[in-house]
Amino acid sequence: MKREFHFVDHLTGLTALAALIVIYAPLAVVWVFSNWQPVRVRGKLGLSAFSWDSYTKLTQNQDILNALGTTFLVGFIATVLAVVLATIFALYYLRTRGWMRQLMQALILLPFLLPPIIVGLSLLIAFRELDLTRGLPTIIVGHVILVVPVVYRIVLNRLVSLSPSLTEASLDLGASQSQTFFFILLPQLRTAFVAGGLLAFAISFDETMVTLFLSGSTNTLPIRLWAMMRLGFVPEINALATLVVGVAAICTIIFGVMQLRSTVARH
Repeated sequence: MKREFHFVDHLTGLTALAALIVIYAPLAVVWVFSNWQPVRVRGKLGLSAFSWDSYTKLTQNQDILNALGTTFLVGFIATVLAVVLATIFALYYLRTRGWMRQLMQALILLPFLLPPIIVGLSLLIAFRELDLTRGLPTIIVGHVILVVPVVYRIVLNRLVSLSPSLTEASLDLGASQSQTFFFILLPQLRTAFVAGGLLAFAISFDETMVTLFLSGSTNTLPIRLWAMMRLGFVPEINALATLVVGVAAICTIIFGVMQLRSTVARH
């Protein structure tokens, strides 16, 4: 039976298209200005010839590269710690009963639900009372607190979807708790780790408010860009943004392929 499209269908499609344009048009503009620079020719605004100069200058801008390196380091460490902690919390929640696990879950999710300015200010006061110098370690702690709830929910949802018979069969066949975890549960959680890790890294990479309270003299990329807003952006920023978007798109495609292969393997 052939389905007829009505006015509402066309309106919904146009709305979706407009939303996609609004979302992705700025990314396209950034890419354009990373290769073509705005110039005035005879009083009219135009674009220069295609050039890789922005990317070349980016490799020579040590301040941006240092900030980018710090951001990657913080994101990597925070993501690894978040995956480990989230897995421990999810296993505890799944295997226990009573009000303690509900309290634990509320405490885990609370920092993610609060405004970042409140989380950052609270951590700043806590570190000051503990007489801890602000820097890389305090930034990592702040980011871990922010991203653990995200990874926790993803890992917990995956654990809940698994059949209890998997672990029961392993234990009945003589495997220990640790063997069951490493050889039965961990392979089943691989996609949850990848999804949670990518999302946690993206949140950490972009985090500004909490980092602003905890950074001290340490610069991450968002803090560096925040400081540059007062002086004006340089063309290298467009090149950097294009590379970041490109890497993010590649990671998304890889994860999508992994998900597709995992779905096909299960069926």
